[in-house]
Amino acid sequence: MSNALIIQEIEQSELKQEALPGVNVGDSVVVSTTIVEGKKKRTQRYEGVVVKIQGAKNRHAFTVRRVIDGIGVEKSFLFHSPLVSEIKITKYGKVRRARLNYLRERIGVRATRVKTKEKAPSTRNA
Repeated sequence: MSNALIIQEIEQSELKQEALPGVNVGDSVVVSTTIVEGKKKRTQRYEGVVVKIQGAKNRHAFTVRRVIDGIGVEKSFLFHSPLVSEIKITKYGKVRRARLNYLRERIGVRATRVKTKEKAPSTRNA
């Protein structure tokens, strides 16, 4: 068995089996992650706009941007991470770019405002 086939088999076994939501660039999402502190587990929610999606298979990731106290914060999440327990789409965005880097120069409410389109929201529970 070649190395490429072994790597492909390992990657396939690490993928989550449940259906992923149709997250696209420009969507407003709420990502729930599990945080382990010692023996305690808690869920932390991070809400913002998806500014980019990258990677493939088990390295498939997306970056979420939000503004906190006037400072822009971006955080990346892996779609297939066991620590990501839920991805909920709150608004579907209508954008014409693959990367929304232009949001970094915007200030205030305009930094998170993206045109929306009508669609039924979907969720993914893990």
